[in-house]
Amino acid sequence: MCSNDGMRWSGQAIGAERSDALPGLESNSGFVRSVTTPEFAGVTFHEVLAKSALNRVPSADGGGTYGWTINPYRGCSHACVYCFARPTHTYLEFDGGADFDQQIVVKTNVAEVLQRELHKPSWDRHPVALGTNTDPYQRAEGRYRLMPGIIRALAESGTPFSILTKGTLLRRDLPLLAEAAQSVPVDLAMSIAVYDDELQQQVEPGTPTTAARLATVRAIRDAGLECSVFLMPVLPYITDTRAALDDAIGRAAAAGASSVMYSALHLRPGVKPWWFAWLERTRPDLVGRYRSMYLDNTYAPKDYRRWLAERVRPILRAHGMGLGRVDPATGSMGFSNRVNPSNRGDPSSRTAGVVGVPDGQDEQSLPGTSPLKRADPGFDRRLTPARPTGLPTLF
Repeated sequence: MCSNDGMRWSGQAIGAERSDALPGLESNSGFVRSVTTPEFAGVTFHEVLAKSALNRVPSADGGGTYGWTINPYRGCSHACVYCFARPTHTYLEFDGGADFDQQIVVKTNVAEVLQRELHKPSWDRHPVALGTNTDPYQRAEGRYRLMPGIIRALAESGTPFSILTKGTLLRRDLPLLAEAAQSVPVDLAMSIAVYDDELQQQVEPGTPTTAARLATVRAIRDAGLECSVFLMPVLPYITDTRAALDDAIGRAAAAGASSVMYSALHLRPGVKPWWFAWLERTRPDLVGRYRSMYLDNTYAPKDYRRWLAERVRPILRAHGMGLGRVDPATGSMGFSNRVNPSNRGDPSSRTAGVVGVPDGQDEQSLPGTSPLKRADPGFDRRLTPARPTGLPTLF
């Protein structure tokens, strides 16, 4: 059990005083308890009562638009070495390494709070993205079962939503998701970045296998829903060979993926130490190359991204796959009009309406209409000047 006296949880959450809180936190009404269990060896769950469920996120493209997200969990037991969300854990006075993987904050009342927020007169059914920070279907979801209540609340309020996950536990909720899709747009995506089993276990040790995730893509499609595959991140000099990309895209296509989205590895400042530590242990031959690419940069150099686009395009065409687009506000796949209700589940329609990359252009520099705007006709009315993101929302 860890000590939580330094965590800045006070003033962030609702509720009555708890007699079972850890010493020093009795007056912090948002904290409930910390839990360890043999089923999750080495992991501590910190159960909290959240005062809000919806997070407003300014667009990263500086366009003044914004999106909405829900994060039922903070931290993630998937333990992906490259995870861009690691720095957000430092606001809790945890580190972005082992603590991010092993100290998981659980918003136990998130569905109830969300239901109240969605019923406010001011809520006008903005599309909402899940899985843009930490995974809503990480292993803890099997214990806490937060997602069914979230899905029901969104669907009953008429709010479109998207889910990005590496978790095969999503299959549990397929009947509920299929029902929700009858009344609101529902976009699903499975994140599958690494198709070599040994490498996958090295860089994503807490995730389901690649084969299990591909089987989940097939299960989603068999349920009559669309499912994109996020081939993110592509790891320079590791998973960017023609053979590796062809294998990845071919297996995604065979599983019935509606589209594929890809991007090169990006390393935020708080992620770099953990990534380079892994690289030095496992691929010391690549440390110099990665330093030249990322030492002073978060994103891979533009020349590399253009090179990668030129390599990926013919492979996508060869497998009949369309290239999806990522929403600039939330980092999710956004919402599209590609699904015709009359041909849901028809593999022949999987590339209809997805946006590809024109020859000779870098896919990360292309302008385009936000998928959120396409799903939400009133989005123009809510354009606001971009503002600094500041500290991440805790609850």
